[in-house]
Amino acid sequence: MKINILQLIEGARAARGLTVVIDVFRAFSLACYAFDRGAEKIIPVGDIEIAYALKKAHPDYILMGERNENKMPGFDFGNSPTHIMEMDFRGKTLVHTTSAGTQGLVNAKNADVILTGSFVNAGAIVQYIRNANPGEVSLVCMGYSAMHPIEEDTFCAEYIRNELEGKSNDFEAMKKIIRSGSGKRFFEIEKQAYAPSSDFELCLDLDCFDFVIKASKEEEMLILKKIT
Repeated sequence: MKINILQLIEGARAARGLTVVIDVFRAFSLACYAFDRGAEKIIPVGDIEIAYALKKAHPDYILMGERNENKMPGFDFGNSPTHIMEMDFRGKTLVHTTSAGTQGLVNAKNADVILTGSFVNAGAIVQYIRNANPGEVSLVCMGYSAMHPIEEDTFCAEYIRNELEGKSNDFEAMKKIIRSGSGKRFFEIEKQAYAPSSDFELCLDLDCFDFVIKASKEEEMLILKKIT
């Protein structure tokens, strides 16, 4: 099994084989929490205008996501797992657009299979890949706003690779580095309204979910569904 670790939009475009698009803070951690709260499916989109158009056509759809970490006008939720913890999404369709994660999904056009990646379901991702036993795996780290690499996504890719290769991981050491680096923004007082400190722990709750999220095409649109 050949395992590639790739970065940003260019990495998504270059991805081949079974591809895991990784966004730990916070898109694909949020997606896991949304499915855990009953969401039927998530439609990931790159363009905000597509999200608005889907809402107009389907008023019952729920809009969530961000630009510059902030909830967009007219959206039901931003990109914070904390803000959906008490929600009941049973039977609901969510439309999700973010600066990094969903951009990777829509650009991974040459991948054979696409999964979303995060620490909260990393073990399930590893098991899925082992069962599939593909010839090639691409782990795409979407970074901050898909503009530059960032610790948590690269660590998540390395964690998955190490597990697949039978190598040891020191998750607590990774978490400590993240806390003093890219994760410190969650503890800044001025950001608590849209990036609360509780998001840090929620997004780094290793293996709290035992399912993967898989993308497929339906009527020319990407659809995310929970696969157990």
